[in-house]
Amino acid sequence: MTKILSVNAGSSSLKFKLLNMPEESVIAEGLIERIGGSLDQDDNVTIKFNGEKHKSRQAFKNHEDAINLMLSQFKKFGIVDNFNEIKGIGHRVVAGGEWFNKSVLINDEVLNKIERLAAYAPLHNPANAMGIRAFSKIIPDATEVAVFDTAFHQTMPKENYLYAVPYEYYTKYGVRRYGAHGTSHKYVSEQAAKLIGKPLEELKLITLHLGAGASVTAIKNGRSFDTSMGFSPLAGLVMATRSGDVDVSLIDYVKAKEDISDQEMLNVLNQKSGLLGVSTISSDMRDLLDVYDTNDHAKLAIDMFVGRVVDYIGQYYFELKGADALVFTAGIGENSVPIRKMIIDRLAFLGIKLDQDANDKHGVETKITTDDSKMAAYVIPTNEELEIARDVQNLMK
Repeated sequence: MTKILSVNAGSSSLKFKLLNMPEESVIAEGLIERIGGSLDQDDNVTIKFNGEKHKSRQAFKNHEDAINLMLSQFKKFGIVDNFNEIKGIGHRVVAGGEWFNKSVLINDEVLNKIERLAAYAPLHNPANAMGIRAFSKIIPDATEVAVFDTAFHQTMPKENYLYAVPYEYYTKYGVRRYGAHGTSHKYVSEQAAKLIGKPLEELKLITLHLGAGASVTAIKNGRSFDTSMGFSPLAGLVMATRSGDVDVSLIDYVKAKEDISDQEMLNVLNQKSGLLGVSTISSDMRDLLDVYDTNDHAKLAIDMFVGRVVDYIGQYYFELKGADALVFTAGIGENSVPIRKMIIDRLAFLGIKLDQDANDKHGVETKITTDDSKMAAYVIPTNEELEIARDVQNLMK
């Protein structure tokens, strides 16, 4: 057995899962939040192993501090006796541009390119790079692999990934649609093929990664054919704090009215918009659903979220000339019974029929449409960490 660690470093968080490979059994997993920020009264460190959950509260100056704490807990709880037991480390990296169409072993050149691509994913790539540097210092003998969110989408046809701007912007600056959440879309599409009982290469799927970040992908013959996120993860659906698609002309208009800089405007679109901006009360879908019937702003935010998801499903249904199944995944997609119902109800004209009892389940792999439905819909919990570990194992060979 080989111990492989999957790491997902966010701008202020560190999600991790330690697995035995190739058995694909989970040894431990956890989440560290509020890295580099101030603490509130809630625990910000969670680690789970042997069926037990351990929580604590601790401040972290940077990702290296968080990684040191994670590894010290591995020793404290007897998860590993020596850090060198961890033979491989897989890092989720959001933006790989056109440089990376698959997972790669990390060296100085790869790390330099990840940092140069920060403009493509400003909230993510710098944090991803920090995590890589920190692990390289602490466990220098481990094989480190970068697994790119954008790699899965490199199969899109040119007419789907280009913008209708001067062509030289693409050739000179790499301006195009890159997408994101590729590791998740890839994993759930593979699982869906198993549930349907057909080879993935024979299927047409529409996968819905609905969480704080959200995207829809059209998958044709096992490959990404189109996706809702764009040059950066800002485009596409209404998200927790991100605006999704907007008319770019409003940017200069609002900047002039508010007297703010380009960066401040980007911060508004990335961090103060979406569910939070429209609802005015919260970026968390659960909070908004609690007051859906009593708060007009919350209702509007949810209706906009659902409407944009349905818009993209409709677009991709026609692009694919039909689809074999919809797949719901990520935090909202896996756990929000009412959101799934709202989306399926709006698609009833396509002959999709919701199985209420099946839909009432939370976070489990299940079919949520009736047997006589013209298109199936599934809930499939994503497992990006397992997909990352598989890529690490393959490259270690």
